[in-house]
Amino acid sequence: MSELKTLVDGLAFGEGPRWHEGALWFSDMHAGVVLRCDVSSGATEEVARVEGMPSGLGWDQEGRLLVVSMVDRRLLRVGPAGRLEELADLSGLADFHCNDMVVDASGRAYVGNFGFDFQAGQAPVGAVLARVDPDGRVSAAAEDLMFPNGTVITPDGRTMIIGETFAARLTAYDIGPDGSLSGRRVWAPMPPGAVPDGICLDAEGAVWVASPTSKDVIRLAEGGEVLARIDTGRDAYACMLGGSDGRTLFVCTAVSSDPAVTKAEHSGRIETIGVDVGRAGLP
Repeated sequence: MSELKTLVDGLAFGEGPRWHEGALWFSDMHAGVVLRCDVSSGATEEVARVEGMPSGLGWDQEGRLLVVSMVDRRLLRVGPAGRLEELADLSGLADFHCNDMVVDASGRAYVGNFGFDFQAGQAPVGAVLARVDPDGRVSAAAEDLMFPNGTVITPDGRTMIIGETFAARLTAYDIGPDGSLSGRRVWAPMPPGAVPDGICLDAEGAVWVASPTSKDVIRLAEGGEVLARIDTGRDAYACMLGGSDGRTLFVCTAVSSDPAVTKAEHSGRIETIGVDVGRAGLP
């Protein structure tokens, strides 16, 4: 493997990276903006400004960008000229800030939430994974997830894998034709000292996991075998495979997740490294 290289720096807190239409899209969460990056130059452009802090990103069947607005617990859609419109109010299911999201091939969005205020020291409690149908209807897709976070769907559309940060594991569900989730099981426990934040799937069925506590990204096989680890030297919060051949791993790193620190220092980065196996599935 090559060494990590910095593609973008000076961010407050990068999150939710997505490879879409030949570019890297991501949220600078604590700066309140969604950005699109030309990876050949590292230049970024503002796509949308989200005052409620943007997190997970996805696209509907008409190609419109969907953005999770964290603190007001809404799913937004970006219309013409970057105008934001509410697709769904998630406050009836989300007990605290919303976070990451995956959108399936039918346009159904699955959105996680913290479940509790961990920065205030509240005790962890299980959270609901919300499902938003294309018409904006909201329902509970799964319950009792310990801080549901990064989420992927396999290429056949039949399996969802989601990181439970405060349970230090990846959990899998079967996805029914109607978008329902069943057959909950542990897909892989995390190695000691690591927790899952953002994740992405590769073409061999392994999952890359960004772990802020162990300051690395870890490639896991189902069952928990560690296939590779890349030391980031900084907290790693999210990752995404992309590039022209799908074999560039983009990693969001920062020195802290505390907004008081990130907004003052703007030391967040998008870092890159080449890997052997390309991307697969969603997002």
